[in-house]
Amino acid sequence: MTTATVAVLFGGRSSEHAISSATAGGVLGAIDRDRYRVIPVGITRDGVFVLEEDDPSRFRLDADRLPEVVDNGTRVIWPQGGADRTLRVRLADGSERELGEVDAVLPILHGLHGEDGTMQGFLDILGLAYAGGGVLDSALCMDKHFMKVALQAEGVPVAPWTTVRKARWDGDADAVRAEADALGYPLFVKPARAGSSVGVSKARDASELDEAMRIAFAEDDKVLVEQGIAGREIEVAMLEGREGGRARASLPGEIVLTTRDFYDFEGKYLGGEGVDVVCPADLTDEQVTTIREVGVRAFEAVDGRGLARVDVFLTPEGEVVVNELNTMPGFTPISMFPKCWIASGMTYSELITELVELGRARAA
Repeated sequence: MTTATVAVLFGGRSSEHAISSATAGGVLGAIDRDRYRVIPVGITRDGVFVLEEDDPSRFRLDADRLPEVVDNGTRVIWPQGGADRTLRVRLADGSERELGEVDAVLPILHGLHGEDGTMQGFLDILGLAYAGGGVLDSALCMDKHFMKVALQAEGVPVAPWTTVRKARWDGDADAVRAEADALGYPLFVKPARAGSSVGVSKARDASELDEAMRIAFAEDDKVLVEQGIAGREIEVAMLEGREGGRARASLPGEIVLTTRDFYDFEGKYLGGEGVDVVCPADLTDEQVTTIREVGVRAFEAVDGRGLARVDVFLTPEGEVVVNELNTMPGFTPISMFPKCWIASGMTYSELITELVELGRARAA
């Protein structure tokens, strides 16, 4: 087997820097080293591309020390376009060396400046193959407002919501409060363009709305106020179809809340108590079929490429309502996306290989 070179890209400028770094640690530890030569490229919080150590243990996620990419003095120099695919590094002493030709980039980036289509456009310009979503689906799903608009246009059920810009909240908060009352409490208040539940709050009644808006506006100047849907929180992992075929959906998993009020940052990434991530979920065959089909429809509605995790609510009446799509879901050991594909018969290492090879095939 010929060894291909994969640049694993992680860190970044978003508020999800630590989650990206932790995800990359999992990937570095599991990628098939017989098949791939790996070049770890970190992006600092200031947007500097550095050559990182190929050491998964450096990026282990724990509550006491969130992992991060720090400026080590190196500078990764990207190919110059055209037929050039050679990655280079300038070392701290000013000398340069070649790292070899890159066959694919695996951008394990969450949030702004990575999961929003900007990095995908950059790699498109350079002519480099890459795994995961493209420009359009990444940008659409990064902005929860436009994601909902796209899903709704294709007849995919979504929770009722209103979108509020900061200028409107500052100028006419009473009108927004009236719209929130019309939606009905409880409500979820979310930054439009953040992930990993950063800045998300649950407002149980009108007295909690203002504080929830303050928290969300700290992350973004556009906020969604969304009707709370009573139902089970189900997630299904998606992969792009092979050779032009339809997208593939995993067995669904379930977020089971015990003492936690909703699936927040601590519950997702730090192993906080009060939430269980279960895959496969305890569902009937009919429910599994319906949820997987809704996942495929949602993925296709946003022109999905590579992968996504589709989060839905299963109501007591049996309706499946899409909450959101995540085009670069976490790959940490307790993350739902890999758990669902493992439950569906694919190993963690095979999943990484599938993503890389889908990206290479698309570029070819």
